[in-house]
Parts: sequence; structure tokens; C-alpha cells
Amino acid sequence: MSTVLKPKSASQGGKVGFVSLGCPKALVDSERILTQLKVEGYDIVQSYDDADIVVVNTCGFIDSAVTESLDAIGEAIAENGKVIVTGCLGKKPEQIRAAHPGVLSISGPQDYKSVMEAVHLALPPSHDPFTDLLPDFGLKLTPKHYAYLKISEGCNHRCSFCIIPSMRGDLVSRPVDDVLREAEKLAMGGVRELLVISQDTSAYGVDVKYAERTWRNKTYQTRMKALCEGLSELGIWTRLHYVYPYPHVDDIIPLMADGKLLPYLDIPFQHASPRILKLMKRPGAVEKTLERVHDWRAICPDLAIRSTFIVGFPGETEEEFETLLDFLDEAQLDRVGAFAYSPVDGATANALPDPVPEAVKQERLARFMERQAAISASRLEAKVGTTQRCIVDAIDGELAIARSRFDAPEIDGLVQIQDGREAGLKPGEFVDVEILGSDEHDLYGEVAY
Repeated sequence: MSTVLKPKSASQGGKVGFVSLGCPKALVDSERILTQLKVEGYDIVQSYDDADIVVVNTCGFIDSAVTESLDAIGEAIAENGKVIVTGCLGKKPEQIRAAHPGVLSISGPQDYKSVMEAVHLALPPSHDPFTDLLPDFGLKLTPKHYAYLKISEGCNHRCSFCIIPSMRGDLVSRPVDDVLREAEKLAMGGVRELLVISQDTSAYGVDVKYAERTWRNKTYQTRMKALCEGLSELGIWTRLHYVYPYPHVDDIIPLMADGKLLPYLDIPFQHASPRILKLMKRPGAVEKTLERVHDWRAICPDLAIRSTFIVGFPGETEEEFETLLDFLDEAQLDRVGAFAYSPVDGATANALPDPVPEAVKQERLARFMERQAAISASRLEAKVGTTQRCIVDAIDGELAIARSRFDAPEIDGLVQIQDGREAGLKPGEFVDVEILGSDEHDLYGEVAY
């Protein structure tokens, strides 16, 4: 996800441009920085020429993200000249300085203080408390009707292909009452859908020993289930992302069956071969995982599961890849993302023997996506003839572009409502849609009257 500035017209001082790259967790970091900038009286502008200074929030997870971040920094320097860098790639300042020695400041992820200090140094703030007003939930980079709710920072896992802990540190859970108060403010401000994010949502609260806090005169543990119970009190959609398949995930499935949570789980399985999972330093009880997927769907038949996978991990044999394809057939996942393994600077997996040739990785990726496309198409086709509750994201010509309960923004499919404009639909509105058709990714329908 990114916010890209483009050349426009020149302007006067006190104005900050912002480029946000990376995952939803980085987007929340951007929102917090932007909110603080506005609190201190800065104007946020949409072009390089209008900005007195530009902040670039970077990503550094994989090589392509590093390249994108360095390119964005270079573009900002070329178009504006005064650039502050923050985010995950900021953990590698020498790499940034080597490519762009002229940046004013470099800081890592969640280091809001350093960003603001750099802005203050380059552009001292001027604040008028009578005119610089903000909603109490701060600035958002998402549409008004949905928002990301980050419940923790960092991660305790040490997956061999991942360098996130070295960038964002170990797990630090936010107090549950703080999270619930933020969610309440968002709901009061018009947000209709909350997307709960972290590096490991299932581990929420383990670092604080599930400490109890009070919200709305009720005690909640700092724990995933208790958080979900609290969020369900707000009467809006709540969608869970980055959920590791720990046993206590079973506890939240009844909340989905009862309509208190969206019937949606984003679980990064990554592979299905026990040996490859062990090399990845991931949970490896594949048979138990499949058993639990079937049990979840027995409790909540509407449950949609999305996941991500890596193909061509070092040492992956053809037989192990076939095991992964068999897992897809058995699990019948609704949405799947995959990428061919790529070495990430600093990841321990780089030292593993028997790297898979690039051509083989790409061939396996194509076979994987072909297999999953047929599964996704079949599961969507099963919804034809049903009526689905959807949320409208945009109006495009005669169409309303919406999402069902089973689709997260930007990563999943859409529901194209053919008579959306005629029905007078607006972004952020809930609507029941009669599903008339489908393809590999999307559904098509009309307003159900």
C-alpha cells in the first residue's frame, strides 16, 4: 500500500508531503505520524512541489520492497530535495545513505519521536489551537468507512525466512482497554469495519501475561478472545488478520458463528511439508491443522480462510511441493497469496543448503496458483444464487464496488453490484446483494429488495 506524491504547483511553508509504503502495520505507523503532524499545525499536502519537506515511510521485508523504498526516496529527493526517512528499511541506515546520502534523517519503525524531531529541526511548527482541529481518532489513510486497528508491535517468532523481529523487535501488546477505546472512537467517527492487525494476532497479550483492564465498566483480559468480545460490542464489522493457528483460535470460531465477528481468518500457513515447515521454523503439525480447519467449518460453515505460502524454499523437493498441492485440495482455502522464495538480507534461511533453481521456483509458483485458482473459482461459484451482506467501497460508473463478509480490502476479491448507482448506494453503506455470477476472483450481483 502506498501514497504517492506527484509534481504539482509551488506553495508556501509549513507543509509536509508523505509517502507511505509497505503493509497495513506500516500504514498505521504513517497514520500516527500524520496525526501528530496535524496536531502540531502542519499541513499535509499531496504533491512534492507543494511540500517544504517530505517524509517517506519505508518497507524492507523483501528485496522488491527494499528496491521500491529506495526508488521512492530517490524520487522524493529529485522532486523536493528535503527528505526524512523512517520505517523498516530505516533499520539499515547504511544502505539508505549509500544510495541517497542527502536524506536529512533516518529512523526505524514506530520511532515517531525521531521523525517529529527531524521535522521540527527542518521545519519548526506553528500551531493555532482555534483552527487546527482533528477528529479524536486522528488522521486515516484508508477510506472513512474502514480502518486498521493495530493491537501489538513486534513478534516473538524467529521464522528463518523473515527479518521482521530484527526490524520491529519482540512482541509488545497494547493494553486491551487502549485498543478498545481507539476502536470505540473509530466507530463513533463513522468507521464501519475494523481490520485487526499485528505481526501475530494469536499471541496478543502473552508478553503482559494477559493483564486485565477495564473498559465500559467491564473487565477484559489482554487476550485475543477477550479483545474480540469487546470489539463485538461496537456493532460494526471486525476482521482478523495475521492469526497463527494456535489451539486457542478455536475459542473465537463460536463468536463468528454467532455473528459477533466476521467469519474470516487470515492465517499464514506458509507450507504443508513438515520438513520444510521445520526448516522455516514454523508450526509443523499439518494433519492437526487440517483437522482443525474442518472442525472450524463444522462450527461456522460460512468461515472464509485466506492464507499465504512460499514455494521453492531451500531444499524443497518435487514430492514436498506435491504435498503442498495436496494440502490446497484438502483445505479448500477461499483466498490464497503465494510467492517464490527469495533470499532476504539477514534471514537465516539464506544459509540453508540445496537452493531451488529460479526456473523451478517460477514453474512451481505457476502450478500452485493454477491449482488454487480452480479452488477459489469453485468456492465463489457456490455463492451464486445466495444473498450476501456487503459493504460498498466505491461507485464506478453504473457499478457499486463492494466487498462481502469474506473479503478484506485490497487483498481479496470484490462484489460488483450492477445496479449500484441506480440504487443510490454510497461508500460505507451496507447492502444485501443477490449474487448472480462469479469468476476466479470476484462476484457479480444486484441489490436484493
